[in-house]
Amino acid sequence: MEKVVSLLNDIVWNPALVVLLLAAGLFFSVRTRFVQVRRFGLMLKSLFGRKADGKGISSFEAFCIALSGRVGTGNIVGVATAIAFGGPGAVFWMWVVAFFGASTAFVESTLAQMYKFPHSSGYRGGPFSFIEKGLGQRWLGVTFAVITVFACGFFLTTVQANGVSSAVSNSFPVKPLTTGIVLAIILGLVIFGGVRRIAKVASVVTPFMAFGYIIMSLVVVGFHIGEVPAVLSAIVKGAFGLSPVCGGIIGSTIAMGVKRGIFSNEAGQGTGAIVSAATDVDHPAKQGLAQAFSVYVDTLLVCTATALMILTSGTYNILDKGGEIIYAGAPELANNYVLYTQSAVDSVFAGFGSEFVSIAMVFFAFSTIMAYYFYAESGIIYLFSGKKGKGEKWVIRGFQTLMLGAVVFGAVREADVVWQIGDIGVGLMAWVTVVSILILCPKAIKSLGEFESNL
Repeated sequence: MEKVVSLLNDIVWNPALVVLLLAAGLFFSVRTRFVQVRRFGLMLKSLFGRKADGKGISSFEAFCIALSGRVGTGNIVGVATAIAFGGPGAVFWMWVVAFFGASTAFVESTLAQMYKFPHSSGYRGGPFSFIEKGLGQRWLGVTFAVITVFACGFFLTTVQANGVSSAVSNSFPVKPLTTGIVLAIILGLVIFGGVRRIAKVASVVTPFMAFGYIIMSLVVVGFHIGEVPAVLSAIVKGAFGLSPVCGGIIGSTIAMGVKRGIFSNEAGQGTGAIVSAATDVDHPAKQGLAQAFSVYVDTLLVCTATALMILTSGTYNILDKGGEIIYAGAPELANNYVLYTQSAVDSVFAGFGSEFVSIAMVFFAFSTIMAYYFYAESGIIYLFSGKKGKGEKWVIRGFQTLMLGAVVFGAVREADVVWQIGDIGVGLMAWVTVVSILILCPKAIKSLGEFESNL
């Protein structure tokens, strides 16, 4: 199984996808005249806009759900993994992905608003909807919906659950199976309550967890402030293969930075577009701006917070593709990526790092899995759109049960296999989404022009 998963991961995440994601972000930035910079103020303002007709969720609720999906174990374990296999330079490429990815998020979210459809639970839509209505390709929309259900409902869910169980077992005498069961029970209490409950929980939990984590990181980095200049230099040099240690792994540096950046901020993956379709706003471009801002929060704030904690504390190793250590900053940590972040906090708050990161992981992963459920449920609703009968309800109930099982399964699996499964899901969604929005981009640009002309 491990060999098959590894082979599929290599096929999906071949260099062409890395180039496509970066090129698409650059293309959208140019076409929108760098809307992610020009309209930064409007990004913030768009988060707090009023509902247009009261049928969907608010922009702030959508922002929190999307941020819940973006801020997860990828911000703790994913960043540590990127540093382990790409060195400090991988962080630079995560920043690049976030900057250009903000324009990608704008385009996909604007299109999602333009092609959303009504449902008894509110508005729904996303790539599967604008692929069908915008491109006229129902079969591809169905394919994307199926990929979404499996990728978000099962593949990515196992990644988050695994991150939680690893962090908890490092800090507390709790077995992974127990962690998985408890997490599944709490998740069930939320997802069985529908989209409204998900939105309310996300709007409370997400800002709290993100703000608390950033404050802690500032304290840790503050204690190692003298290391910051050297770390920033290492990030830049490593990004271009100028570091003696990382010069031979420049390919991994770029690939890991892009892959982990996309995994974390989800720009171009299509998930942000799914939640954007559920939003009730008076103009599609407003939601595009709101989602662009969530990419910044995820990568430029939360991911950077983790990276700076690890790098300034020196609690990391750099590995080659075979897993052999080529730089031993903390050899005792080997390839236990969760411990990279936990040890960084311990460097300031001795004996507290493991507990803090474990608690943060629980909040991050719980909110992310909650968002994943919303994405997958939207895919199921799309598949049943236009059909009569109660089949949708029973399929959703069955899916909820299977997804809770995936949480338990992910909690007891080994990290490397689970991460590769998650990467396959992200990659498949990214391929379909990016190609589709490249074709439909003119419609989003036109929407932006109309919106700006009325300011």
